[in-house]
Amino acid sequence: MATVSLTDASKEDAATVFGVLRIAFPTDRPADDVPQEQPGEQSAVWSAEFEPTQEWIPTTGPMQLEGTVTATLQGSYVAVDQLREALDVAFAVQERGTASGDQEKEVDLRLGTKQR
Repeated sequence: MATVSLTDASKEDAATVFGVLRIAFPTDRPADDVPQEQPGEQSAVWSAEFEPTQEWIPTTGPMQLEGTVTATLQGSYVAVDQLREALDVAFAVQERGTASGDQEKEVDLRLGTKQR
């Protein structure tokens, strides 16, 4: 199991990123669950858990985002690597930092629309 947290994103962009991951991997969220904005001035953090598997279904190609999205992936090495691979298919991915432990790692990414 791995956790994906999204920040610095519109609710539409968060839904797009989670949609890509939901196609590829089982998640703890129901299919009709979409990010909702909360009242107030605090920036939103959206998160979901995914269960990467050896055989996953990639998206059909690049996905459009309105802006950029900050994504933090946290979990086992294998799970985080598989999530990253799925995101690489759909988005322009820039790694911003990593932290590694004995059995888990965390990766901070910046996601954008791939240039065609």
